Amino acid sequence: MSTGLTVQRLNVARSGKAILHDVDLTISPGRITALLGANGAGKSSLVLAIAGVLPVSSGVVTLDGQSIVGKRPDGIRASGVAAVPEGHQVLNDLSVEDNLKVAGCHLTRAELRSALDVALDTFPELRDRLRVRSGDLSGGQQQMVALAQAIIGKPRYLLADELSFGLAPVIVARLVPVLQKLASQGVGVLLIEQFTHIALKISHIAYVMERGRICFSGEPQELVDNPQILHSAYLA
Repeated sequence: MSTGLTVQRLNVARSGKAILHDVDLTISPGRITALLGANGAGKSSLVLAIAGVLPVSSGVVTLDGQSIVGKRPDGIRASGVAAVPEGHQVLNDLSVEDNLKVAGCHLTRAELRSALDVALDTFPELRDRLRVRSGDLSGGQQQMVALAQAIIGKPRYLLADELSFGLAPVIVARLVPVLQKLASQGVGVLLIEQFTHIALKISHIAYVMERGRICFSGEPQELVDNPQILHSAYLA
């Protein structure tokens, strides 16, 4: 039974400096969880810690009741947690098709073929770009590739860090429904988003982070009704 991806009293340091302090957060299956806050608040560091890229100083990250702290990033991804880092990161020198195949390297040939079909049905714009070098794509197309890579892994939880970073509004409007569809299919989504109005509109629960600490958790409408909560976090 899927019980959620849960962070409890998580502390993380980088270069000897504490950057996350006793963070508590839950990503529930089939729900979009928004994580908001100013640049440098620690949001991306939280994603990297959950994904196993940053070591955890103390605290627990559990996936459906089982700790994943200390696991390698590839092991965490294989367990069902996919991270889409900020900046539409792809393997620039590989073709779109090879980028997608790398993401499914743990699948059987039949599973990979099926997963590729699902990813390309989600982003049909990529079908005629499969042989194109990924570094030659537009930023929006690269973000589609990055999301398609995550989809190929059939994640139960998706950590999406600043999907809209550097992208035109029309591309953002194209990507947001993909997250909503994934959630409707039971995937738990963590959304870090610079456009707070988008995040609050589509999320089921919202957290606000300030200087590495969670300073708010609750219904998104509370932040809409009380904008000073967000304003104080972004001005901190």
